[in-house]
Amino acid sequence: MDYDAIFSITSPEAFERKALETFRYQYDNVAIYRNFCDAIKTDVSAIKEVKDIPFLPIQFFTSERVLARELEPQITFSSSGTTGSTPAKHFVAHTELYRQSFMSGFRRNYGQPSEYAILALLPSYLERKGSSLVYMVDHLIEASEHAQSGFYLDDLVKLAATLSELEASETKTLLIGVSFALLNLVEKHKFNLRNTVVMETGGMKGRRKEIIREELHSILKKGFGLDTIHSEYGMTELLSQAYSKGDGVFSCPPWMKVLTRDPEDPFTYIEGKTGGINVIDLANQYSCSFIATQDLGKMNTDGNFEILGRFDTSDIRGCNLMAL
Repeated sequence: MDYDAIFSITSPEAFERKALETFRYQYDNVAIYRNFCDAIKTDVSAIKEVKDIPFLPIQFFTSERVLARELEPQITFSSSGTTGSTPAKHFVAHTELYRQSFMSGFRRNYGQPSEYAILALLPSYLERKGSSLVYMVDHLIEASEHAQSGFYLDDLVKLAATLSELEASETKTLLIGVSFALLNLVEKHKFNLRNTVVMETGGMKGRRKEIIREELHSILKKGFGLDTIHSEYGMTELLSQAYSKGDGVFSCPPWMKVLTRDPEDPFTYIEGKTGGINVIDLANQYSCSFIATQDLGKMNTDGNFEILGRFDTSDIRGCNLMAL
């Protein structure tokens, strides 16, 4: 299947055209999205620009099958959830679409995976099946083709030794990890890295006290001997990721966009102050590309964004970023 119309987007105009086309397709073919639009009395003929498009509350992924009619999923991703909560499920009709999305997004930000030794410290995600993050990182590790690339689970001694070996050989390295595990690593080992990118994916998983991003990054920078800590923003319900190369400011690939909604009025958009995060992910062609998340954030004038926390009523999930 050819996804060039998505991954060859290079302008706001092309994004707008594809977003409107996607809305019409999903309104016609994704039952729960159509029902939601009808319930809020959407005049489909009046949808002329992106900001007119309704955003499906992310909670529907926990209770409904968000998938275009007559399609069956090739894979189903699920969120970790909290104890006793209902996990979100993302029914993915075409795994190749997800692979093309995360590979294209990675290359745009970091180059070819084969340029790196890729080390993954994601113990919480490997404890269950259906993690979209593990799926992505596993494919990046495979594409790396480096002998020392791999998942390191809770073996911090082996991971520290591997990092030291790679550093000594001046090997370009990416260490991607969940927040609590990275904190555990720097509490037990100290580094002075010069050839390694450290990327946190968020998530304390109830293993440690939640802390704000600035504090987390300050501890990690000191522990790894780095000036910046990178971050990944993604979730079970998305097929695309935004990346931050420092200071918690994220940029989207051209087929993904973030808007901020007024916390008191979900149909009004704001900029420059804290609002609810709405995500347009055009890689989500066969589920829903227009999702109102429970994250709080702020849009910058250049289109980049920051994540500042979550709404109080939302579940804390494994892939969440830091709470306020």
